[in-house]
Amino acid sequence: MIAGKLAAYAAGLGAAELPDDVVHAAKRCLIDGFAAMICGAPHPPATLMTDALADELDHGGAQIVPSGRRAPVRTAALINGAAAHAMEVDDIFRDAVYHPGPPVISAVLAAAQGAAADGGALLRAVVAGYEVSNRVGKAMQPAHYDYWHTTGTIGTIGAAAGVAWALGLDAGQTRHALANAVTMAAALQQAFATDSMGKPLHSGHAAEAGALAAMLAGKGMTGADGMFEGPRGFGAAMSRDVDWQAMLDSLDDGFTITRMTQKNHTCCGHMFAAIDAMIALKAAHGLTPDAVRSIHVGTYAKGVEICGNADPKTLYEAKFSLPYTVAIGLTEGRARFAAFTEEKLHDPGIRAVMARVQVETDAAAEDAFPNRRSATVTVTTAAGETFSHHAPTRKGDPDNPLSDAELEDKYRELVEPVIGAAPAAALLDALWRIEDCADVGALPYAAAPQAARSA
Repeated sequence: MIAGKLAAYAAGLGAAELPDDVVHAAKRCLIDGFAAMICGAPHPPATLMTDALADELDHGGAQIVPSGRRAPVRTAALINGAAAHAMEVDDIFRDAVYHPGPPVISAVLAAAQGAAADGGALLRAVVAGYEVSNRVGKAMQPAHYDYWHTTGTIGTIGAAAGVAWALGLDAGQTRHALANAVTMAAALQQAFATDSMGKPLHSGHAAEAGALAAMLAGKGMTGADGMFEGPRGFGAAMSRDVDWQAMLDSLDDGFTITRMTQKNHTCCGHMFAAIDAMIALKAAHGLTPDAVRSIHVGTYAKGVEICGNADPKTLYEAKFSLPYTVAIGLTEGRARFAAFTEEKLHDPGIRAVMARVQVETDAAAEDAFPNRRSATVTVTTAAGETFSHHAPTRKGDPDNPLSDAELEDKYRELVEPVIGAAPAAALLDALWRIEDCADVGALPYAAAPQAARSA
């Protein structure tokens, strides 16, 4: 049974010493995950969830980030998980087309707080959640991504595996947690099609449902056999021709958490290679908007399908628009939060550049997907010159990663406006030394008083 073998692997992570590179990679994921949670917390849907679930707050063993308000484990996992996916800044496991951080870290943090666990336990629970779900996600692709939002489906499995470890469940209990997590895993890609809050809701639901599956398994609730591989199981219902044996064989093949992508731009990752290519062309040739007559973007089909919107009307839609973000790459040279404002979205100069952008599927990029996310951008200038740049991968991908310094720079950009510079620095230091934390409920992420932040 697939669930049993995955459960034995996850439970066994407690007995083995984690390699230094795995520990370091897990800390990077925690830093990036907290940044995503904190920067998403002041925005919908997290704010709306906080209002809607008011009677569930200010009691319980877990906490909402960054306010520190008490909540039951499931409620904290739900709200934090939605916040972490809301601003499109969360990490990616490229091979699975999957953002593990929001569902796994949100659920594991809540469970660890509820259990008064230490930082070492939090770290190992994160590794367990990532390792199980990354592998299942990879096995389910590419067919799973035709209809399903992986973060909401696979994320449920990752949250269950991580919370099972955090709660000290044995292999048998973890098997039941994974089996029941699978049957609660659902998230439709139609939520991407319009400006809605459904996409981050998927992440929050995955965190909550996975945590629930583990909590119930710890009290004796059982799950059905064959939920992954059975004729009416996960693989058959949500994918095609899944090679479960290859997935199991991969359990002995290192740690996937060392191969994560940390985002360098604050938008959909399907656009990153094209943004990188445009920024490279701008730098190499001194390109200005007035000097550019046309821009051709060639990338893989899913990038075109999800991000081909030539006329985004909202900031949400702009984060899924190749014409907009490529125009931003040319005009701004950077696609972080400052690029996604109403003023820039409706700026006539940026709109004029967008009108010159053509997006098409590139055969080579399609063949490389999902193992590589590539794009080629070709610019024709008003003077008739043609310049082209091929980005074989994305800045932030495991083969072109953000350095620790670059990751910290991104963290500060996302976190300081919400909680202030001093608390942000204190939290960053604590996360780099998470194994020294005696109680993860005492992590210093509460916002500084407004007066101190503006001083």
